[in-house]
Amino acid sequence: MLVFEVVSEASDQAISKTDIISKLIPNWVSFVVQLLAFLVLVAVITFFAYKPVKKIIKARQDYIEDNIKQAEIAKTEANQNIIKTEETLTLSKKQANEIIQQAKEDALKEKEKILESASIEANQMRIDAENDIELAKIEAKEEIRKEMVNIALEASSEVLGRNISTKDNERLAEDFIRRIDS
Repeated sequence: MLVFEVVSEASDQAISKTDIISKLIPNWVSFVVQLLAFLVLVAVITFFAYKPVKKIIKARQDYIEDNIKQAEIAKTEANQNIIKTEETLTLSKKQANEIIQQAKEDALKEKEKILESASIEANQMRIDAENDIELAKIEAKEEIRKEMVNIALEASSEVLGRNISTKDNERLAEDFIRRIDS
């Protein structure tokens, strides 16, 4: 048995050495078949996976670049609109200030006209009042003069005991009034 074991060990070692050598040096037919299968697999993956994915990535990249360009254009337009709006606002404020200033000037002119008109009206009223006072004085003096003439006529009629002519009466009354006035 021992002999059998030694022979079996030797044959195991021989088999293992040939197996090792055969495993280290590949079979060319098997190598070529595996290489061709790998190349077919790479071609299939490239055709069905890589190219569509590459197209999708390219489309996404173009979409993003287009959005960036549109955003830059929109930003430029927004900045221009802001500048225009600020200019319009400044111009509107300037016009509003001019309108307010013009309204103030118009109000001052109107005030001056009203004051001048009121002053003229007040002066006219004063002049009219003075004229009315003068007329009232004149009328009062005339009334007083007539009363005095009547009183003088009555007094002279009683003193003299007779009637005097109208002309004499008037002359006497006028003399009396002149003496009182002076």
